[in-house]
Formats: sequence, structure tokens, C-alpha cells
Amino acid sequence: MVKIFFRVVLLFLVLALLAAGLYFLVKRNEKPTEVFETQEVTTGTIIKKAVATGSIEPRREVTIKSRVSGVVEKLHLEAGQTVEREALIAKIRVVPDAVALNAAQARVETARISAANALRERDRRKNLRKDKLISKDEYAKYQFDYEIQREEEARARSNLILIQEGGSGESGAVSSEIRSTVKGTILAIPVKEGESVTETNNFNEGTTIASIADMADMVFTGTVDESEVGRIKEGLPLVISIGAIENETFDGMLEFISPKGNRDEGTVQFSIRAAITENPASKIRAGYSANADIVLDRRDDVLTLDEGVLIFDNDSVFVLVQNGDQFERREIETGLSDGLRIEVVSGLTESDVVRVP
Repeated sequence: MVKIFFRVVLLFLVLALLAAGLYFLVKRNEKPTEVFETQEVTTGTIIKKAVATGSIEPRREVTIKSRVSGVVEKLHLEAGQTVEREALIAKIRVVPDAVALNAAQARVETARISAANALRERDRRKNLRKDKLISKDEYAKYQFDYEIQREEEARARSNLILIQEGGSGESGAVSSEIRSTVKGTILAIPVKEGESVTETNNFNEGTTIASIADMADMVFTGTVDESEVGRIKEGLPLVISIGAIENETFDGMLEFISPKGNRDEGTVQFSIRAAITENPASKIRAGYSANADIVLDRRDDVLTLDEGVLIFDNDSVFVLVQNGDQFERREIETGLSDGLRIEVVSGLTESDVVRVP
């Protein structure tokens, strides 16, 4: 009985090993089920564009210079304020040159003495004229000489005031008062109270007191690579994205393309300028970095596919369209491409599912 029991157990072990080996061989020879990535045909917009990088700047920015040398005595405005034309920005306290001041004072004294002497001579001739001892013409000569000397004294005093205070007491115009020459927003006032400034003249640019611009008229200035500049032209629309303003774009119109490129790090870049459509709801600041998509062509509400699903065979384009559990090869006609997605002109419908090769 014991021998029979061991034989039965051994037989079961042999059969179990054979079954396990057979199962392993069957699984080994089975082909794995193929899983394919698919994509649906969707309706969307295809935009062919050229990309430009640059910044947002005011169309017109004016720098206000000092017309006298001296020290900033008082600043009446600050950056960010909107000003009208002739608005007072700063007052300059003139620091006169010692040599020029001494010479001006000497000219005033000389002119005063000459005018006083001419007055005495005229009064003497006036009495002689009353007694009819001299002619009318001779008296008129002394009267004219007195008026000339009086005018010289007034001119010398005016020149002294200009040197001392930077203003003319005769005309009332104070050149040491820095006023805005345009209407706009103050972008920057680079000087502080107490700082020294130099006047603008033929040999010196002068110290900048303020820069003013019209913030309602902004432009995008940037560069385009030489490989794309041949495809763009004035009048094309732009879609401008500003890094500091998220989830918002601005429309623009290309209005200038530089006729000459500049070489930058081995590539030639062409400058462009585009007007920005004003958006009152968004406050655009000067100097923002921005990118602009120059719209070369676009298709709205068309069937689109990823370019990665296309199969090219000679001059024909094919895709693998799902048909039940199988995929059939179908020729299609394509249109505009933005480099990632492409327009499907014919051969597919929105309900089709396409296999990704």
C-alpha cells in the first residue's frame, strides 16, 4: 500500500510539472496585445506666425534739460504724475561764476556813471534851450545820448540778474524754472534736490531734469530674425504678449521694418515697430519686456491634426484612420500649418480617430 501511495503521488507530481511546462510554452508563444495611441480630429484655429522679441515703449519721449548751471533747489513734481504743458517741474538755484559776476557788476557801475553824466549834460542843454541859446537839433543830440546811456544801464542790470539768479527782471522770464515742454506722464526725474546740474549749450548736452511721454500712445519695438523678415510687411496684425501681464494679449499693427539689419551674436536682426491698440482696462508701463506674434496667415474653425500623425509618401499625405478594431490607410489633403498642428482640407471628418505612428 505504501508503494502504491508513493507511485500515485509521484505520478501527480510528474503531471503537474508537465502541465506547468505546457502552460509556460503556450504563454511564451502568445503575441502581446498591441496598444496604439490615437488622436481625434478637432476643430480649431491655425495661425502661421513669425515671432519677434522686444519691449513696450512710448512713441514719443521727451527729455527736459536744464538751461542754467546750478543746484536743484526744489522739485515740484515726481515720476508717475500727469502734467500739462508749461507745468513747473523744478527750480534751479544759480551758482554764478565769480569772474563773470565781477565783470557784470563792473559793467553796471560803468553804465550807471555814464547814464548819470549824460543826464547832467542833457539837463544843462535843456536850460540853454529854454533861453534859446542853442538850437533844437543840438539839444536833441544830448537827449538821444542820454536815452542810449539809460538803455545801456538797463541792459547791464538785466545781464547781472541773469548771472546772479538765472532770470531777467525786464522780461519776467525765469530760465532757472524748469517747465514741461509737452503734455504727458513723467517717466523719471533722475535728479534730486541739492544735486548740481549743468546747462545745455552747443558744447554740452546738459543735465536731464525729467523725461516725459504720452502713455496713451505706446508702441512695441523689437527685432525679427533675417530668416523671417522676408515674410512680413507693414500692415500685418500682431498679437503681443507682455510677461508682466499674465493671461492677456494686446492687438497691434506692424508699421515699420528697418531697411538694414544689425549683426548680433552671429545672426542678423531687423528692427520693427508696431502700434498697440489701447486697452483702457490694462495699464501698460514703459519698458515692459514683450513678445509679438506677427500673423502671416490664419484659418478659423477648421479641422486640425498634430503634424506628428502624418505619413508622407512621395507627394501624398496619409493617416491611419480607426475602423472598428483595425486601422485603414487614408489619403488626405492638408492646408495651413503653424509648425505643430495642420489644417485638414479634405479626407477626414470631426468624428474620425487617427492612429499616432
